[in-house]
Amino acid sequence: MRILLVESDANAAQSLTRLLQNAGFMVDQTDLGEEALEMLRHYDYDLALLDLSLPDMDGSELVRRMRHARYPIPALVLANTTQPSARIRAFAAGADDVVSKPYDQGELIARVQAILRRSRGHSSPFLQISNLRLNLDSREVSVGGRAVHLTGKEYAILELLVLRKGSVLTKDAFLNHLYGGMDEPEMKIIDVFICKLRKKLQLAGAGNLIGTIWGRGYILRDDIAATTVPAVESLALMGSAILSAA
Repeated sequence: MRILLVESDANAAQSLTRLLQNAGFMVDQTDLGEEALEMLRHYDYDLALLDLSLPDMDGSELVRRMRHARYPIPALVLANTTQPSARIRAFAAGADDVVSKPYDQGELIARVQAILRRSRGHSSPFLQISNLRLNLDSREVSVGGRAVHLTGKEYAILELLVLRKGSVLTKDAFLNHLYGGMDEPEMKIIDVFICKLRKKLQLAGAGNLIGTIWGRGYILRDDIAATTVPAVESLALMGSAILSAA
């Protein structure tokens, strides 16, 4: 999942970026509200994490403009004050949560994860598809109770497929989810990732949950026939060098 961090303090931004990346999130960062709005116009984010005090606008104003522009992403505001009036303004502008500084790092990550779950209609961190189980918080995957070890990119692809079960996802959607439009590799890398992911799930006993919709992309559903042809198998060896660098 991808987070837009809007923080004007360079040290705080660096610390937050590292914290979020260690929790498994992709992070883009800016220190200006106007630049944040421009980034929201061009890229898809799962959550905006923003400071209440920005050099060019108040954080509540940034949230208000996000809502006015109908950007459908949740917003978590970091406030340097415990004053109720500042927190009320943030909530009134459309913030999903407000956390006061200094904050506990574990609590902040827990709040981010809870907001992301709610934004997708899930009250629990666990998602179950047939005998496949994902823990959105710990990023752990199991099949029939047995752990399945995935790379970061493989997990991100599986998470997106599970969250959007029944929807066809294009390769462009996967590239944007994995790389966010920055330093994207060739599109065929998605075929390689899918091939590797399919093999791991099948070996674990999950069957062939990932279907190919020819000319469109990939889909995950729990009733998919085992006869779906994984035509990208031949790309596995060709893409192994790419995978090692990704």
